[in-house]
Amino acid sequence: MVPATSPVRPVDASLQASIAHIANQFAIQGDFVDGEEIESGHINSTYRATFETADGDRQRYILQRINERVFKDPVAVMRNVECVTRHINWKVLRVKKDLGGQTLNLYPGRGGKSWVIGPNGGVWRCYNSIEGCVTYDIIENTRQAYQAARAFGSFQDLVSDLPPSEIEETIPDFHHTRKRFERLMKMADADPHGRAGSVGEELEFVRQRERDVDVVLDLLATHAIPTRITHNDTKINNVMIDADSDEAVCVIDLDTVMPGASLYDFGDLIRTATSPAAEDEQDLSKVVMQMPMFEALVDGYLDASSDFINDAEAEHLAFSGKLITMETGIRFLTDFLEGDVYFKTHREGHNLDRARTQLKLVAEIERQQHAMEKFVGKVRKGRR
Repeated sequence: MVPATSPVRPVDASLQASIAHIANQFAIQGDFVDGEEIESGHINSTYRATFETADGDRQRYILQRINERVFKDPVAVMRNVECVTRHINWKVLRVKKDLGGQTLNLYPGRGGKSWVIGPNGGVWRCYNSIEGCVTYDIIENTRQAYQAARAFGSFQDLVSDLPPSEIEETIPDFHHTRKRFERLMKMADADPHGRAGSVGEELEFVRQRERDVDVVLDLLATHAIPTRITHNDTKINNVMIDADSDEAVCVIDLDTVMPGASLYDFGDLIRTATSPAAEDEQDLSKVVMQMPMFEALVDGYLDASSDFINDAEAEHLAFSGKLITMETGIRFLTDFLEGDVYFKTHREGHNLDRARTQLKLVAEIERQQHAMEKFVGKVRKGRR
């Protein structure tokens, strides 16, 4: 699902007919008027269709084809999305009594499933188009950081009583940092493209922090923290913001929802929100961990989640940023050694630049980790 203000592109008559054919396979009232392509997003193919009812009322709907190259089992993805959206709607309407709340809604296909097969193959779905909302690609201020963290904390709150066993792991070992670490070391030893000699400093940086890769895995294994349903893509552009109130409305892009640790989601918020530098910044002096941004993330997240996260989760919130940032650096560094086969690159050494940016942020988080932990403790204490 995408906001009403996303950039669009007109489509030709042939594609209009295809959009109409797909849209008419869903339980939508009225007649198809027109369709347009949504240009935001990099994974799925997305279109918006307008329908008009007999009384002249027009409604818009979002149609998406799931990218089966990224998601090998798109039907499993849809089972997850259906389970989560159904639970969220039940929670909002029945438990929280928020009859006006804007939430994700899947429209059933005419065969009764939450998805249909397109004329050229592929799994398609249909969402409501939430009007009057915007998204941002970069967190620019502490208010946006607060809203993003509160939105993802609210999402975790809404699904906190949904058994993780009902959600399938569609990307195995997505956050298994030990396996990420071991793959990096394997590639460094094999050195298939003769690049290991240029990253000795980076490899040593990661080796010195090997003990960190098992921290959250051990917490999960010993049940010190529970396995929860997590979003796994906690960027601000996956939060819909009301254009008038500037408040978060709901979280979107549920394709990566899987069982995991709440710390994975919060850690990625720290990684993406606290540094003003681009992910591939070559001037590492620009990579810093902005404490005000971190404090806004903590305030927003704990405002939404303090009723369900336990002490061990809260105590590791600051560490989670270090862990997920290092994991991401490991992934970029591994891809560099493998010959840039996973992440798209636009220049020589692009993945190495990305890895260095992540590892610099790890160092910046370490430098302020005590202060970060102290702030979490203060906020946590104030909410008891």
